[in-house]
Amino acid sequence: MDTTLKVSAAIVVVVVAALVAVVSYGFLFNSAADSVTDTYGSGNVTVYYFYGEECPHCQAVMPLVINLSKKYPDVEFHILEIWHNQKNYGIYSEINAKMKNSYGGIPEAIVGNTLLFGERDIPNWLEAAIQDELKKKN
Repeated sequence: MDTTLKVSAAIVVVVVAALVAVVSYGFLFNSAADSVTDTYGSGNVTVYYFYGEECPHCQAVMPLVINLSKKYPDVEFHILEIWHNQKNYGIYSEINAKMKNSYGGIPEAIVGNTLLFGERDIPNWLEAAIQDELKKKN
């Protein structure tokens, strides 16, 4: 009987801890979603670049993204690491949900309604996507 009581208590502790984690994650996700709605679709040209700290493909694309952010100072760049930053992951999830994108890979760049993935497509198409969005705004 003692063992059953201990196991039951351990299960209750695990369930409560899981509920706390879910509630905390929901709070972080909602906070991130609020910041997305502030910038995403705000009328400005915005580039989101999502990457992972240890991702070699992401690191290969990073210099291009940084150079473009300097070349286009009127464009709002959000360079967001998503593997170690829960808030950034929430932004990533929210934007991809809004765009009905279920791919879920990185590196990923988003400009307007254009989604670009990987170290081949981003270098080949990101600047053109930025220029297209700038033309739409003028």
